[in-house]
Order: sequence, then C-alpha cells, then structure tokens
Amino acid sequence: MKFNSKYLPIVIGATFALGTIAGSLMNAPASDQLLAKNYSKTKLNKLIDFINTEYVDSVNTDSIVNLTVDNILSKLDPHSVYIPPSEQAEVAESMKGDFVGIGINFYMYKDSVAIIKPVENGPSAKAGIKSGDRILFAGKTKLYGRKLPSDSLFSKLKGRQGSEIELTVFRKSEQKKLKFKVKRDIIPIKSVDASLLIGNNVGYIKINRFAETTFNEFKTGLTRLKQKGIQSLVIDLRDNGGGYMEEAIAIADEFLKDKQLIVFTKSKNGSTEKTYATKAGSFERGKVYVLINENSASASEILAGAIQDNDRGTIVGRRSFGKGLVQREMDFNDGSAVRLTVARYYTPTGRSIQKPYKKGNEEYFKESEARIATGELYAKDSIKVADSLKFKTPKGKIVYGGGGIVPDVFVPMEAEHGNENVAYLLQTGIVGHFVFEELDKNRNAFAGDNFNEFLAKMKNSDFYFKRFKNYILMTGLDLKLDKTKALVNRHITAEFARQLFGELYYYDVILKDDAMIKTILAPKK
Repeated sequence: MKFNSKYLPIVIGATFALGTIAGSLMNAPASDQLLAKNYSKTKLNKLIDFINTEYVDSVNTDSIVNLTVDNILSKLDPHSVYIPPSEQAEVAESMKGDFVGIGINFYMYKDSVAIIKPVENGPSAKAGIKSGDRILFAGKTKLYGRKLPSDSLFSKLKGRQGSEIELTVFRKSEQKKLKFKVKRDIIPIKSVDASLLIGNNVGYIKINRFAETTFNEFKTGLTRLKQKGIQSLVIDLRDNGGGYMEEAIAIADEFLKDKQLIVFTKSKNGSTEKTYATKAGSFERGKVYVLINENSASASEILAGAIQDNDRGTIVGRRSFGKGLVQREMDFNDGSAVRLTVARYYTPTGRSIQKPYKKGNEEYFKESEARIATGELYAKDSIKVADSLKFKTPKGKIVYGGGGIVPDVFVPMEAEHGNENVAYLLQTGIVGHFVFEELDKNRNAFAGDNFNEFLAKMKNSDFYFKRFKNYILMTGLDLKLDKTKALVNRHITAEFARQLFGELYYYDVILKDDAMIKTILAPKK
C-alpha cells in the first residue's frame, strides 16, 4: 500500500559522502558499478565490525546504524524517513485504525495517570471507571509518583484481546480507592471525528487523517447524513497531514462521475499510473465544499485537488501545505521501517503541488513561517503563484501548481495579524488539560445542567477566560489573549462540552462561529 506520510518535521543529520560516490559512478560500466556498490556496502559493514571489536569504548552500534540510515534518507527528500522500532508499532497502530486496550483518554497530571474521559462503551466505561479517576496500580505495577513516559504507560495497559487487568483507582470526588477488573478489547482510533448537520440540508464531516478505516468511517457518516436529506456536504481537511492515498481516492470517487480522473503518479522509470472514478459514487450531484489550511497535506491535497480540478466543488480556506510525493513503507526485520518516496503525484489537470525542497529539510519545514511573514494567512493577494505553473480546469477555471492547493474562496486565519501564536496554541492539547483541571477542582460545577443550560452559563461569564489567562502565564507563555477573546472563549467552551457531553457537542460549539463555515452558510448575493 502506498503511503503519503504526515509532513511534520523530523530533525535528522546529513552526510555527503555516499551521494558523491553514487554520483561519480553514473558513467561506469554496469559490471564495475555493481562491484563498486557491493564494495560500498561491504565497507559500511566492516566499519561497524571494526567499531564493535576494536573501538576503545563500548558503543551501541545499533544507534550508529540508525544514524547512518537517517543521514542517507536526509539527502533524498523531506518525506523519506526512517522509523525506529520504538515508534513503528505506534505509527502502524494509528494507521490501522484500532488497538487492544482498556479504552481511556488520559494524561500525566502532576505525578499520576488522570483519566480525562473513558471511551464511550469501551472496557473501562463498562467496568465503572469515570472521568477524573486516577489509576494508581495496573495489576501490581505502581503507576503514580514515577513520571512514566506515555509509551511505558501504554505497554502496561495494553494486552491481548479478552485478557483481564485489575486497576486500582483513586476517585477524588469520593475520596476513596476502588478496584476494577477491566477486560481488554479492540478500541477504535477514529479518523473521522464527526459527521453532523450544520445548517438546512448541509452536512459536515471532519477527517483527521487517512487511515485504513477512513473510507468506511466516511461512508457510514455520509450515508447517515444522506438519510437526513442533505443537499450539500462540507468535508473538513484542516490540519489533516495525510495518510493512505487509496483512502483519499476512494472518498473522491464518491463525488466524481465514472471515468473522471482522480490522480496520477509518475515513478522513477517514467511510468504513469492513472486512477479514475467509477460508477459507484453515492454523492455525485449535491454541492461539495472542502476546507483546507496550511497544515492540510499529502492525501488531503489529493482529495482537494481531485474536487477542484474536476470542477466538482469549492475549496475553502488557505493554501495547503504542498506535498506531492508518494511514499511506500518498507519493513526491516528488527521492527523498524523506512518510508521511501517512490513517485510523484499529479492532480487531474496535470499539476504537481509539491513545494521546493532544494534548500534542505530545515528550510522546507520552516516555509510555513514565511507565510506568516508575508501576510499570506490574512490576504489571498499575498499568496505567491507562478504563471508558468498555471493550469485550466475543464470549465476554464485557473488553478496553480508548485506549492499546495490554492483555495477558490480564501478565508483568513481567525486571529489578528501578529497573534498567530494564539491560534496555534489553541490547536494543541493545552485547552483540554486546562478544562480537565478546572473540572477536577469541582465536578459538580455543571451537575444537572443540560447542554443549553451549560451554554448559557458559559456565555454569561468571563470566569474561565480569566482563569485560562492565568493558566497560560503559569506555564511560562506570555501571550496577549484579550484581542482574541471570542476565539479563545469558543475553544474553552467547546472543550468543556466535549468533556462533559461528548465529541459531537464539541463540534456543535466550535463550528457555530467558525469563519470558514460561516462563509459557506452565508446567504449568497
């Protein structure tokens, strides 16, 4: 399966020796090239053996090999990366779409494992574990007072499906220790966060990544929305860094007519592979809107590009990241893997949206900072496009290649110019931690309130906004929040709604004043 990996920066070293050797052999006879390549491999293996047997100090040669692999890949492109065994299992799990565990959302609060919320209908919820509980022991293993890393905690709580673990829990609200026997089960890792109605006959589906289960999750949500009579659909790909391109292609097929081109790829040998829509599309007539921003990458751009280039819908938001490379994952025997770029992909009009990376990986991933400096996040006129990379859709609309998908309808960032850090802060987990800690102080603050009563309380008070300002200061961040008060309050209220009422209530709050959603729902002149 081809993989369009997430674009998040990975800091890796660089070496020039192997690149120089490979370049100097380009015109050598084939037999000489093979001998030289074999000699280079032997030379590397011998060096590792010399270090193992002769070097004055003890050295972990595995780490040297990993560093060598990282160095080699860093000379190729920013998305060819090495994944060590310690990370590969977690990455594979995320892309698979489920794991076996006890079903809790948690984080290390001070010195203990604090449960933010049990997964609905998951093993822990069924056993009686509640939000705010602290896990003291997993079996006989002490979990509190140790500042254990997350991967270590996961290993204590995961296990075989059907296996049982006894958890000793401290329930703060009752000031008592409790014991629960929890039977581990399959826990889904959702890639579709929400599917709901946001207006008259308008559906909304939020996709956070493209995993193995994404199309099935999406199709389930779309079917449910169609039963409610939607005539328009909003697909939210903001902050979606990508994943399996096949899943994005399958979703695009739901909207495109038979034999319309979705995407094509070109490999090293120049061969081209084209992928077309089939007759199976279930939403080929209704209006389609795709939301993107500067963090929408890879498979997200394949889906957005297919919709835009076929004149099938409207792309709303800000210019996407700009990743037009396709990776294939290749496994090593030690449990590690390499994601190697094996092709470039092109949107139906023939444009590559891959941004340049000749200046190195560090500059490549810093390009988003340049967008802030140029004002691109606030004005469409600041987006730099090259006339030489101009393409036309079947209906004559001009689209551009060379660095992301440029939206049809531009919507600036929801923060005043100069306050980008506030907008990015709200995308981290800090709001969730703040809300958990506030609820932890008084879990009866909203006891008995229905959702509308809760909203009224939040709307008529600045209490939590003021406390959040102090919370931010205590973390060492000196951010001015008053100019973005409405935005901050919306995120705080939405997170309270999530932890008190559930995931869909988060989106019910967060989307009502969302600038991109308001642009779509605004009456057309």
